[in-house]
Amino acid sequence: MNIDVYCDEAYPDLFSSTHPRARFLIIGGVWLKTDDRHLFKSAIHELRNQYKIGGEFKWTKVSPSKEEFYKTLLTWFHQKGDNLRFRCIAIDHQQVDLIRFHQSDQELGFYKFYYQMLHHWIHSFNHYRIYCDYKRNRLQERLHSLKECLTHANLATSIDNVQSVRSRESVLIQLADVLVGMASARLNDRLTPGSSKESVVDHLEELLGRKIAPTALSEKKFNVFKINLNGGW
Repeated sequence: MNIDVYCDEAYPDLFSSTHPRARFLIIGGVWLKTDDRHLFKSAIHELRNQYKIGGEFKWTKVSPSKEEFYKTLLTWFHQKGDNLRFRCIAIDHQQVDLIRFHQSDQELGFYKFYYQMLHHWIHSFNHYRIYCDYKRNRLQERLHSLKECLTHANLATSIDNVQSVRSRESVLIQLADVLVGMASARLNDRLTPGSSKESVVDHLEELLGRKIAPTALSEKKFNVFKINLNGGW
């Protein structure tokens, strides 16, 4: 099976910030069969046209005037069932030891956690194309290294491509942005009571039948991997 993954992140600067704005860095991706790509993109564009959404849609643009669009988008996402899935990893920056485990390199640490988000949902005998929201890296080979690590760890799988795409060029990365933003807002307790963003998150949680919170690996629709870097059992 051919699978596409469209990825984004929230608070990527947490590892280097001296004044962190949140506790959890979130990296997430929308997963779908490649055969469904054009159908899903067309459906999202139809919703954008219906609600007269110009330019990019993203979590930071949720507002009272656009609230119904985002709720309809989430209803559509939910209706796709297991054909359209979301997975994210939540990293507590307070637990990250860059010196001991990441060569004092916050960019290296960031991509190691990117690997963790992807690796555990990659299955044998599939072909994967992974699209990451464009991010300016200090070392240009970061995505190539990510592809190589995923390939070596999944020998019965083909990682066909790992590449960056600017979010304005992909409505599926924009969808990932919204879902990552929602997970980040809930896990970081950044929702203002009575706000449009809280209403949109409440809508998704009603559809899911649960709060956005850490899940088991087996959760297929909206998977949240809260990694524990303190050890334990």
